[in-house]
Amino acid sequence: MTLPARHDDAGLVRAYLDHVRVDKRLADRTLILYTADLDKLQANAREAGVALVDVMPAHVRRWVAQMHSGGRSARGIALILSGWRGFYGWLGRQGLIQQHPVNDVRAPKAGKPLPKALPVDEAVRLASYEDAEDDPALEARDACIAELLYGCGLRIGELVGLDAAASATARGWIDLQGAEAHVLGKGSKRRSVPVGRAALEALRRWLELRAAFAREDAALFIGQRGQRLTPQYIRVRLKRRSIKAGLATPVHPHMLRHSFASHVLQSSGDLRAVQELLGHASIGTTQVYTRLDFQHLARVYDAAHPRAQARKPRGK
Repeated sequence: MTLPARHDDAGLVRAYLDHVRVDKRLADRTLILYTADLDKLQANAREAGVALVDVMPAHVRRWVAQMHSGGRSARGIALILSGWRGFYGWLGRQGLIQQHPVNDVRAPKAGKPLPKALPVDEAVRLASYEDAEDDPALEARDACIAELLYGCGLRIGELVGLDAAASATARGWIDLQGAEAHVLGKGSKRRSVPVGRAALEALRRWLELRAAFAREDAALFIGQRGQRLTPQYIRVRLKRRSIKAGLATPVHPHMLRHSFASHVLQSSGDLRAVQELLGHASIGTTQVYTRLDFQHLARVYDAAHPRAQARKPRGK
């Protein structure tokens, strides 16, 4: 293939697109996206007064900053950079550039999505729901699981690791008299978490019926064959319970941990205490819940304050 002149930007782009279409057999949809990305690259280069082969990393960083400030998502910018990176890699293989201007440029970090937390009324409805159609023992067990996940903020691994009684080999257990759950968390770190009245009552009901399933397994939560429950099994049962309870969103175990943290923070405002209850090694990990808390405050403000409507743009 005869290459266009070194400073023939449009010709170089056409040659590259022919290369990826023929040699890489890209799908038509992908080729359209590549074309759009390279059109944007050419427009940026023209505005900067440089040929594509003379683009430097500083140019690319400036264009990334402009896209970011213009509202382009981190993922969208990353996809554009990927297209540019392929183009400049090809130019390099053709001997047309000395320095790859995109290789060391990265898209902005995507913001971490907020963990999903249930409203208080839905969390309580899930925990207190009674499935009259289910086996009484299974219903008591699942109710206890929901109470402990929401009432103590346990991780699913901490929950399945609980034994029915304290022992030298137990990873975790619940002290009914002291109303405390002793668990083995991440990094093999032990912590104790208070257990509320509702969870203790649910635990007593389950222990009374557990004997019908128990064989030699020391696990607190067991199936009908006496085996320790797996995280996947609990996820399935919890999702089923949330649907039958009429919740708007199917619930998974970590959602109840998020709900626990968010609701405790809303009531207490004590971020350090929430960190200890969750077993986070760093306060930074816990600070995501301050964002959840602010969302709650914003909803209350918008619903209750007589001047709240003034914050909203007209026509929205």
